[in-house]
Amino acid sequence: MANKLTLGKERRVSELAELLKALADPSRLEIVRQVLSSDGEEACVCDLTDAAGLTQGTVSHHLKILVDAGILEREQRGRWAFYRDWET
Repeated sequence: MANKLTLGKERRVSELAELLKALADPSRLEIVRQVLSSDGEEACVCDLTDAAGLTQGTVSHHLKILVDAGILEREQRGRWAFYRDWET
């Protein structure tokens, strides 16, 4: 039976694995790079599709993975969603 310390360590390792898994895709790395280099360090999906060379649906899918992993933050403004580094 695992104690609380072991369970906490296992959870941290699992969270780190999810973070690394999210960053392991070249398209997602490019999206993160684009967001961080954007004016104001935030970007809309519409700004990222051309830069990443992907469709809007594909970019949205990758952004969801990056948000779920805690790498980016999402803010809804009317019809548009803007993404930025979660620490900003």
